[in-house]
Amino acid sequence: MQTGVDGRQRLSPRRDRAAALRVTLLGIGAMASPRYRPAGLLLEYAKARVMIDGGPGAVPTGRLDAWLVTDEKCELMPAIRRLARPRGLEPAVRRFDLGKLHVTPRAVVHTSHPAFGYLIHSPRGMVVWAPEFYRFPRWARGADLMFAEAAGWSRPIRFARGVGGHEAALDVAAAALRAGVGRLVFAHVGRPTLRALDRGESFPFGELGKEGRRY
Repeated sequence: MQTGVDGRQRLSPRRDRAAALRVTLLGIGAMASPRYRPAGLLLEYAKARVMIDGGPGAVPTGRLDAWLVTDEKCELMPAIRRLARPRGLEPAVRRFDLGKLHVTPRAVVHTSHPAFGYLIHSPRGMVVWAPEFYRFPRWARGADLMFAEAAGWSRPIRFARGVGGHEAALDVAAAALRAGVGRLVFAHVGRPTLRALDRGESFPFGELGKEGRRY
């Protein structure tokens, strides 16, 4: 691995062709989930390891090259900063590039301050990490794999004073199907969705994420 004049890490062309992107879901819980760890994703590409979101209980072992977040003002940020500090990392919304891997923040409609998802491009396809949004992001169209919002079930969760909220899981499923998403994994699961699944309801499209599974 080499560092170019622009400061970005680079691989030799031969090594980059052989590199595969591995994504591991470390948590699928919404804030204060009674059942799951905080939603978080670990990316591994060649020797690079990048964490997105997560929090207490949803932290990978071993070193990390970057810790990205979707919302720098979320309630979990103090805890994420404490977890990242011993690794010499400062969690932030930012881009990460390594060879043919490009992890790019993209804006989502969610709350009154800026919030983001991530568009992850590699030679093997396109992955989307968008655990929180009020409107399905158009930039997720055609994703091979999408990790998405499921805080609410059949109704959206609206924040006070109309500043955004969470799109309902059933609406996310319908929107993802229309957008040509290949595989939809729900990775930010709230209490309304838990209650619906417990009473035997199911997603019309997509699947519940599994903590610790590599996709």
